[in-house]
Amino acid sequence: MTKSREIRLKSRPTGMPVADNFELATVELPPPTAGHVQVRNHWMTVDPYMRPRMNDEKSYIPPFALGAAMGGGAIGEVTISNDPALKAGDLVQSFLGWREGFNAPANQVQKLETHGLPPEAFLGAAGMPGLTAYVGLLHIAGLKDGDVVFVSGAAGAVGSMVCQIAKLKGHKVIASAGGAAKVAFLKELGVDAAIDYKATSDLSGALAKAAPDGIDVYFDNVGGDHLEAAIANAKTFARFAICGMIGQYNVTERPSGPRNMFMIVTKSLRLQGFILSNYMNLRADFDRDLAAWYAAGKIKSRETVFRGIEQAPNAFLGLFKGENTGKMLVKL
Repeated sequence: MTKSREIRLKSRPTGMPVADNFELATVELPPPTAGHVQVRNHWMTVDPYMRPRMNDEKSYIPPFALGAAMGGGAIGEVTISNDPALKAGDLVQSFLGWREGFNAPANQVQKLETHGLPPEAFLGAAGMPGLTAYVGLLHIAGLKDGDVVFVSGAAGAVGSMVCQIAKLKGHKVIASAGGAAKVAFLKELGVDAAIDYKATSDLSGALAKAAPDGIDVYFDNVGGDHLEAAIANAKTFARFAICGMIGQYNVTERPSGPRNMFMIVTKSLRLQGFILSNYMNLRADFDRDLAAWYAAGKIKSRETVFRGIEQAPNAFLGLFKGENTGKMLVKL
């Protein structure tokens, strides 16, 4: 490659991002120097956590810089290597998505062993979303025998894996998603009850109907009314894994609730947020279990795919419009 196109953050959004917050640029790619490789990306991911990174605020990960290529998970192929650890043709993972190709030190990419899985699976079920589900459900929420599990954002990349892991371990799972197509997907995953939150004006009541004795575990991807419904229907000593709150990423005013937070006290609930990077010591356990589940045909995954680097902003915006079922990806 001698040139690469990339997506840059042009301006910081207020509320819901728009197309004008992004710009497409072309850069030169000279031959890589000693110890560096050149990579052509085949796949990149867009994820909800990228939205807070567009704000100029201190967080667990630095904000995106204006006028610079954004970053995110990607799978690519080494085209030129000037490092003995890698050779042309090797598949690699990197955090250098949002661009068609790049030069980088060899230690900034990781050689990918697919073990028979499609490479793009390592941006979804076999990658960060799958590991997030595994850590949050089994270690943050501390899943125990007999637990009734409620999952919000359940048709997305993380939520769909939470549902499947919980079912593989023999639990009753209630899952929430928006729209008939996503509810149908959840039923394919084998959940015990699927709630279409777009079709009900009483989410708490719908959850109470699905779990009349209450829930033991809540895996939160949404926040807001879903968190309020989970608190209302939680059993005493229920455990909540707070993974994300996509319902609040684009708000321009302070959210009004949940309005029933005092129940956290009266029900002795445990709510714990988590950042995956703090639990990478569990990666080997996840890889082992996931390989066994895949080999037994017990994992289903689905991708929503946009094509071309110029479509990456539309794919990202689609996350907040409910346009994805499963993992949202861009094929380059």
